[in-house]
Amino acid sequence: MTPPLKIVLLLILNTCLLCSVQAQKNTMVTVKGGVYIPLYGVDSTAVKVNDFLMDIYPVSNVEFLSFVEKFPEWKRSNIKQLFADKNYLLFWKNDAALGEQALPNSPVTNVSWFAAKKYCECQGKRLPTVDEWEYAAMADQQTPDARKKKTYNQYILEWYEAPKSFNNKIGSTFKNYWGIYDLHGLVWEWTLDFNSVLISGESRKDVDKDSNLFCGSAAVGASDLMNYAAFMRYAFRGSMKANYSVRNLGFRCVKDKDILP
Repeated sequence: MTPPLKIVLLLILNTCLLCSVQAQKNTMVTVKGGVYIPLYGVDSTAVKVNDFLMDIYPVSNVEFLSFVEKFPEWKRSNIKQLFADKNYLLFWKNDAALGEQALPNSPVTNVSWFAAKKYCECQGKRLPTVDEWEYAAMADQQTPDARKKKTYNQYILEWYEAPKSFNNKIGSTFKNYWGIYDLHGLVWEWTLDFNSVLISGESRKDVDKDSNLFCGSAAVGASDLMNYAAFMRYAFRGSMKANYSVRNLGFRCVKDKDILP
């Protein structure tokens, strides 16, 4: 029996909407480069950022599930301790199911730097550098650099006080000047060189890179100690190791501008 035309049309519409949502999640936007002074810098150490492409959204649980299905060596049951600690994908039900505490359209968390880096590479992308991430994230809805705005910093600090937003849906925070969602207000995010800024030249030669040393180095080099919102990010990054898997830490990918999406 042939189904009624109305049902057929509804099925087609639902399929199109699903494809549209998936395509939207995979969309990248251009972040036009420029020169900026990061938290750790002074006028003489302004950093140039080239144009780059950034994912509009962080990677979701369902997207990462597809990744581990295709590359089973990154499943929780298979991953080597060298590449992830015991908290890796901790709240997934199992290798093939997300569970109640890891919703499909929420950002994937409890994922190590190694796994995040590999995911991006398998998409033909990479993790953003600290400077790329900070440059894109200093925008609010209206301006590319909102760091001196009280409302911008207050929003971030309020989220830091109650950061249990990892089960919120991606796209639930504001869209910034570049068209990017969730850089603040959802989860922290891995960067390619996540602790490089916070290690002094001397400490790179040391065997013991203590977390307190990272934070102390940042405090000494900070150009604006009142910018606590940014300082918290730098301090957090400096306390991390690449195999750590943290509940409120996710990631997104970028590409160089000359590599088309």
